[in-house]
Amino acid sequence: MTEKHFAGMSFEEVVRKYSDTVTGVCLMRLKNMSDAEDCYQNTFIKLYTKSPKFESEEHIKAWLIRVAIRECASYMRKNRRQTPVESFLDELFTDNKDNLDISWALMKTPSKYRDVLYLHYCEEYKVKEISKIIGVKENTVKSLLKRGREMLKKIYGGDGV
Repeated sequence: MTEKHFAGMSFEEVVRKYSDTVTGVCLMRLKNMSDAEDCYQNTFIKLYTKSPKFESEEHIKAWLIRVAIRECASYMRKNRRQTPVESFLDELFTDNKDNLDISWALMKTPSKYRDVLYLHYCEEYKVKEISKIIGVKENTVKSLLKRGREMLKKIYGGDGV
């Protein structure tokens, strides 16, 4: 059996390199580690089985984020159960208070803002890149970022965002 390659990287290298990104996207969407693991797995299974052609490593990363977001949306439609945010946060951030504060605040925002804020601040994507990843206009991304920041200010109770 031949090994699959994506933009010059083996499947294992892609999983290793983008594991944290896909996990972060899934956790931000689902707020539950076990559900996020299911979508994480499905995302990489799709990569392996569909074997899309990629132009670059950034193209791989963007594709994985788009697929992870869709997997999570599909999972939420199928499984309408809710898990308290506190259990997710305890599980994810046991000893890093800064991450806990940021994640807690992100979890309080609606998912359309949370996705954009996460991609911008945690994954360090620019507006143009986020626009391509989630399939909306750049001005829409800018508006979502602006409104999302305003929500975070209210959550934090200050102007430090």
